[in-house]
Amino acid sequence: MQQDLNNKEVRFTIDFFEKVLFKGKLLNFDNEAIEKLTECYIFLQDFSKGKLIYGINTGFGPMAQYRIEQKDRIDLQYNLIRSHCGGAGQHIPPLYVKAGMICRLTSILQAKSGIHPECALLLKDMINNDIIPVIFEHGGVGASGDLVQLAHLALAMIGEGQVYYKGKITDTAKAFDDCNLKPITIRIREGLSLINGTSIMTGISIVNLIRAKNLFDWSLFAGSMINELVDSFDDSFSEELNNSKKHLGQIKVAEAMRKILAGSKMIKQRKLALYNRNVTEKILAEKVQEYYSLRCMPQIYGPIYDTIANAIKIVSNEINSANDNPVVDVETKNVYHGGNFHGDYMSLEMDKLKIVITKLTMTNERQLNFLLNPKLNEKFAPFVNLGTPGLNLGMQGVQFTATSTTAECQTLSFPNYIHSIPNNNDNQDIVSMGTNSALITKKVIDNAYQVLAIYYMALIQAVDNIKAKDKMAPATKEVYIQLRNLVPAFSKDTPKYKEIENINNYLLNNKPGILFEWE
Repeated sequence: MQQDLNNKEVRFTIDFFEKVLFKGKLLNFDNEAIEKLTECYIFLQDFSKGKLIYGINTGFGPMAQYRIEQKDRIDLQYNLIRSHCGGAGQHIPPLYVKAGMICRLTSILQAKSGIHPECALLLKDMINNDIIPVIFEHGGVGASGDLVQLAHLALAMIGEGQVYYKGKITDTAKAFDDCNLKPITIRIREGLSLINGTSIMTGISIVNLIRAKNLFDWSLFAGSMINELVDSFDDSFSEELNNSKKHLGQIKVAEAMRKILAGSKMIKQRKLALYNRNVTEKILAEKVQEYYSLRCMPQIYGPIYDTIANAIKIVSNEINSANDNPVVDVETKNVYHGGNFHGDYMSLEMDKLKIVITKLTMTNERQLNFLLNPKLNEKFAPFVNLGTPGLNLGMQGVQFTATSTTAECQTLSFPNYIHSIPNNNDNQDIVSMGTNSALITKKVIDNAYQVLAIYYMALIQAVDNIKAKDKMAPATKEVYIQLRNLVPAFSKDTPKYKEIENINNYLLNNKPGILFEWE
């Protein structure tokens, strides 16, 4: 199946990326897209004759004052690509690089770069054939965009460097030969246009958002499930209470909780439990109100929902933008110099995202702690231990992993947006660090899934501890069954790292149900 790319007022969405990245959709062009690119390329070729235009017949960055001779223009573009291939550190996982390649393609398809259409065609073919350049985590300051990371993409497009292909790292030339592809030809400003932009940080941000949406849904199910297991009152997520506060996220979270917990035989109605009887006890055996991590879920999760939803809008705008420099405008017959490559939008949104994902993880960890501590919950065996107390340890050991991983998220959540360091002979005197922000957010999201996997392991143990399966809401019972099929109940002490990994992978690759329309 193919996903068409064209210029008929198409707006690329996060959902579009999800189909290509995770559902095997192939990309294709219509003739109009190629015609638009060709028109822009021909215009720039004619317009640039006899004019001084940055990056065509000048040096780059602080060396823009140096005029480049006609005979050296092609070498200039190759020099730019090769000289900026100075990445270091771990490889960015191919999935995230592929997302970045699609972002570079959607930017080119705005037809404001003035580069030859074969760049778009080769990118499409590389994406469809899963030829993914080796790109390093370290290198980008996010100001002229992802200069270093995108240089490694451009290096592959000129047939050099290395790529991931069929699960292995190989020379680009060999992968191209296998797929009958040819490198691009440098003509006018292909080097500058390909490396100048926000595509890698945006691609990472897109995968982060896809993961974050799913993480949020699973966390909401988990939080609803613990409320159910400890016999919480239903008024904390009632329509009447939450609609009295005018935040969309809070209202939506409460609505989703009501949907998840519909039909539960454990959720209590305050009216029946406390209002319709004469309370005479001096000290009540049951709690009148739950702890904040349970009772305040709409108020805590609401701003997290709002932040993710806003990030989707901002990142979607970036996907559909021309983000290199200069911008070539066929309609006005002009070339505009500026800073569309600057990554502040992505940097700020990813910083906000990692903050709220850390808060989500902190809440999951607190709910887990409540579940494991009988002095708090007054209901479950210590560490939801299904074995012999003292002899067996239940979930005691894995709680340490959840706590330490949450602490790492807290440390990582300091914003990169305000970490500007001038460089490039002070030409780039204030930068976004957007790629760093997106990559650190990726780490926070990865951590969050690990904590949530441990939490779910404890939740399904708790269900068995109090034999609650048949009293659960249909939606939470279904989640319990799915996870129990994956990880059997345990009473004996055995290594748990494989079970954590299994649940983690299941949460990553499955959805608990459709709770929200995010786009």
